[in-house]
Amino acid sequence: MKAFEKNIRKVEPYVPGEQPQHKVIKLNTNENPYPPAPGVTRALEEMDTDRLRLYPDPTAGPLVEELARFYHVNPDQVFVGVGSDDVLSMCFLTFFNSEKPIYFPDITYSFYKVWADLYRIPYECQKLDENFRIVKEDYYKENGGVIFPNPNAPTAIYEELDVVEDIIAHNQDVIVIVDEAYVDFAGRSVLELIDKYENLIVVQTFSKARSMAGMRIGYAISNPMLIKYLNDAKYSFNSYTMNQTSLICGVEAVKDRAYFEAAVHKIIETREWAKGELAKLGFHYLDSSANFIFAMHPKYDAKELFEALKANNIYVRYWGSERIEQYMRITIGTREEMEALFDFLRKYMNR
Repeated sequence: MKAFEKNIRKVEPYVPGEQPQHKVIKLNTNENPYPPAPGVTRALEEMDTDRLRLYPDPTAGPLVEELARFYHVNPDQVFVGVGSDDVLSMCFLTFFNSEKPIYFPDITYSFYKVWADLYRIPYECQKLDENFRIVKEDYYKENGGVIFPNPNAPTAIYEELDVVEDIIAHNQDVIVIVDEAYVDFAGRSVLELIDKYENLIVVQTFSKARSMAGMRIGYAISNPMLIKYLNDAKYSFNSYTMNQTSLICGVEAVKDRAYFEAAVHKIIETREWAKGELAKLGFHYLDSSANFIFAMHPKYDAKELFEALKANNIYVRYWGSERIEQYMRITIGTREEMEALFDFLRKYMNR
């Protein structure tokens, strides 16, 4: 080892899903299969490109105000970032500074471990039960903060609001972050509790329900004090995180509530139909409340299925990690894409 290597920060990076450059049926990264709201297209077509020579609004004012209107909160309760990953990373940096370990589930979004390692934050993973559900009592112990997704990823399981509130109520002396990337496909949001618990931060994204993964827009909603701390950290890191194009298109995406709700309904409808098709083929799956299904087949090895699908240009997600080595995560695509998936599986299983 060279002398300078001793002072290099080394981390095990997050591994994102594959982004193939050729034509495939892409069911591996939980993107929305439908285009964003029509207003986004109009905004791009009408955008004054001369604005691109100027720095964007560092406060992301128009987008913050539109989100505040949509969720019936004040603008000083909204923080935006470059995708929810950027928002969550900033939350780790800002709020998880205790010597006590933060808590999150053992099967969950794998970026949590990466950020904890990157920022030198101690952590302990709390095991999901045999049904892959959060054991709320495991979060009663003293800790340095709590974070978990709801619905969880990659399991797609949604915990009812009373379970989430119980965890918040038992952790009043630390920050609790609820990562709601998939909540629009599930049930009630913990945003209902924002005014009740001053230690609660809710993080959501434009990448799933709003069909804008390519724009990289995420946001947090909390009380003004915690949002100010987040902005202070952001301005110390990079004042101009949200580009002009994302700001303009993000506003248009939020404005069109009817389009947003219709697209979500279409995905939920396809998801419920897909559950039935999986059951007919003998798959076992967790009861999804997201835009994906976590499934396994008792007679077929998950890695072999994954490879066979990929060889036929159908991409799903496979980890092979402890406890979930026989599961694949299947994003809900269009009805036509899902039918192609099931056509292949039927042929594969009837060889």
